[in-house]
Amino acid sequence: MQERMDNEERGYWRWSKSDFFPEESFQSFGSYRAALSQTCSRFKNRLVSRSDDENERFELKKQSEHEMKRCLTWWDLVWFGFGSVIGAGIFVLTGQEAHEQAGPAIVLSYVVSGLSAMLSVFFYTEFAVEIPVAGGSFAYLRIELGDFAAFITAGNILLESIVGTAAVARAWTSYFATLLNRSPNALRIRTDLSSGFNLLDPIAVVVIAASATIASISTRKTSLLNWIASAINTLVIFFVIIAGFIHADTSNLTPFLPYGPEGVFRAAAVVYFAYGGFDSIATMAEETKNPSRDIPIGLLGSMSIITVIYCLMALSLSMMQKYTDIDPNAAYSVAFQSVGMKWGKYLVALGALKGMTTVLLVGALGQARYVTHIARTHMIPPIFALVHPKTGTPINANLLVSIPSALIAFFSGLDVLTSLLSISTLFIFTMMPIALLVRRYYVRQVTPRFHLIKLIICLLFVVASSMGTSAYWGMQLKGSWIGYTITVPFWFLGTLGIVFFVPQQRTPKVWGVPLVPWLPCLSIAINIFLMGSLGAMAFVRFGVCTLAMLLYYFLLGLHATFDMAHQQIVPRS
Repeated sequence: MQERMDNEERGYWRWSKSDFFPEESFQSFGSYRAALSQTCSRFKNRLVSRSDDENERFELKKQSEHEMKRCLTWWDLVWFGFGSVIGAGIFVLTGQEAHEQAGPAIVLSYVVSGLSAMLSVFFYTEFAVEIPVAGGSFAYLRIELGDFAAFITAGNILLESIVGTAAVARAWTSYFATLLNRSPNALRIRTDLSSGFNLLDPIAVVVIAASATIASISTRKTSLLNWIASAINTLVIFFVIIAGFIHADTSNLTPFLPYGPEGVFRAAAVVYFAYGGFDSIATMAEETKNPSRDIPIGLLGSMSIITVIYCLMALSLSMMQKYTDIDPNAAYSVAFQSVGMKWGKYLVALGALKGMTTVLLVGALGQARYVTHIARTHMIPPIFALVHPKTGTPINANLLVSIPSALIAFFSGLDVLTSLLSISTLFIFTMMPIALLVRRYYVRQVTPRFHLIKLIICLLFVVASSMGTSAYWGMQLKGSWIGYTITVPFWFLGTLGIVFFVPQQRTPKVWGVPLVPWLPCLSIAINIFLMGSLGAMAFVRFGVCTLAMLLYYFLLGLHATFDMAHQQIVPRS
């Protein structure tokens, strides 16, 4: 009671040093220098440390000072699934990748990435039911793989959130311009900056600001707005599919693989971003009335339908227009115009705008909850963990994502953003099945060390063979299958090793992923394969971002989390 009164006296809007860095390591230059001198020992401590279910569900929530409001049902989560996913990928990336990478075989790209995404949905569902917290994959990995793995994931979550929001906001401007019967870049400001950064987008900044504001006011009202917009968008999607097949010309499907199988997988790696929004549903667990029932329905129900919709929409676009004529910026609007349905392009543009608006709305909700839980652990300043007492929403966390997103959207082109975004998403989704296998086959202070070593060896076989398959594919040795006769059997050996030599230590209490370890190992292989299909520049940008994350971690994050774990925190004044 006294703690609650103290929180009310301090108020929500406060910006003192102790709110950003309350840890002992940052109280003076001397204490910081002492902390830096212990970097190695502290890193070893955090590398092997693990959180637990109870700590993530109860103890860390106290850092937010106020509870989020439980106001969501399975119905809300299903529509959040539609709102968070449909819009960004199908309306933004389909035309771009069909035109430049896959041709009519873009439908196969969506099948491949959809299969991988559905596997990831299984893993998120099991974790979200058993650990219903706002942190999503960050919290799950912190429990199973430890602090350092969770930090790398947290960095990629923040990167995915910021870059993803910027990419969708840029696309919003393109479709808005099309709705006004102007070219996609007509509303942007041309400058003399380098290519990819020379079209300034003030409208994208306004859209991001509006979405963040709505998401900060009320979760329940955002859900209602998302439901209305998603329902309208669903009608538009049915129109696109039906009208697309009515005006289909099967000759546009020839040649079906103009860029070869390589193009299909390169496009699959990029359009994977289209499925990335579903993880937002897992972050709503703290605000869901009955997580064990509602989250499986919301995740599995929405994503099953969305995967079918994506494939049908990609096929309808490919049959309406030759892949060489598809507009990379506003594909569906221009395609309808090309078949004589000029009015159709306005309806499609309006539907796309509504779809991307809901993606931004739901994204703002989910991203802020990720940030909130990351800040609860003090990996980033704990002021971003605060929940506003009146709205029940993490407004500071919303600001942390929306401000950098707006700056990036103002300067950066869509093609610069999407490859970086896809590799970040694929990295996170690769870590999830590894974490699930660790959760099923290893329990601290219960599992014998010998079984742990066997699990690690088998996982190394699975990961290394998956990387080998991806690398061999990337070498593009046409007609040569020798490499696969080595890498694929090693993957089977690693998976079979888990089946026969590592006893399962934990059984899910409510809902569990079927066919373990086969499905998790398959997901690891597919995700790594798709990562390898991305261009070299995507890895360069990813490497630069990772180095920046590590620099932050060793200078700030490591010491803050070490102090937090050892309760070396100076009380906020």
